[in-house]
Amino acid sequence: MDTKIQHFTVANLRRRPLVVEIGPFVAGFDPRITARFINYATPLPGAEPTDGDVAALIAAFRERGLVPRLEFAPQAAPAVEAALCRAGFTTEAVHDYLICTPGSLTRPVSLAGSGSGPAAAGTGANRVVLGVEAPVEDGDFAAVDATLSEGFDGTYASSPEGVARLRRSVAAGGAVRFIRAVDGTCAGAACCSGPAAGTAELWGIATRRAYRRCGIAATLTAAVAEAMFETGPESVWLEAAGDGSRRVYERVGFAAEGTRLYMAQEG
Repeated sequence: MDTKIQHFTVANLRRRPLVVEIGPFVAGFDPRITARFINYATPLPGAEPTDGDVAALIAAFRERGLVPRLEFAPQAAPAVEAALCRAGFTTEAVHDYLICTPGSLTRPVSLAGSGSGPAAAGTGANRVVLGVEAPVEDGDFAAVDATLSEGFDGTYASSPEGVARLRRSVAAGGAVRFIRAVDGTCAGAACCSGPAAGTAELWGIATRRAYRRCGIAATLTAAVAEAMFETGPESVWLEAAGDGSRRVYERVGFAAEGTRLYMAQEG
């Protein structure tokens, strides 16, 4: 599975507005977005980069005012980590990735009487218009982008560029789903990339603070995975950065499969 995830990552980066290929590396950039988790590189499966390859990759980031960063499944390219360490890269994070298949997907129990709403406790669910929607208008996409910004604690600011990125993801065969709050904004949202190499990445799952612990994340995770399976990929994968989110994903049928390594050259 590591190799499949790595093939997917390469294909997905090649969808970026600007793609730079250096030796065995593929770097994907969005010139309108400076967020570091958008602009990064990955090695081809089985890559054995030279120090010159790594130096050229660093230069491609620095000339754009960006921190050189890579995300990859280390078991799919075992020689890469040592080459990066020689150039001063350090480990930014190691995340487990979890896999869901059509056979393992489990839809969460809906709120009593709602039909398709989130399983919930507390007052937040009472303020949600139950049911999962796909965004259509720019206002819907903007509300999703704002929810992702809040859900990831302001790692990036919501913007027209974020809306364009969401639309590109849908155009590439991905899926975006949200649950609308009574005030017209999102209570929560989830996004999935278009498929490649038989799989797809569920990359954005966020719930606004006022609506957390209402089952919204589980409902959206299952809804997006189900929407993707209808288009044909054999699996959907995501990363778990904490025990709380991991339990949510496991509840709807995701199971740990491997790890992904994030490395950066700071300073």
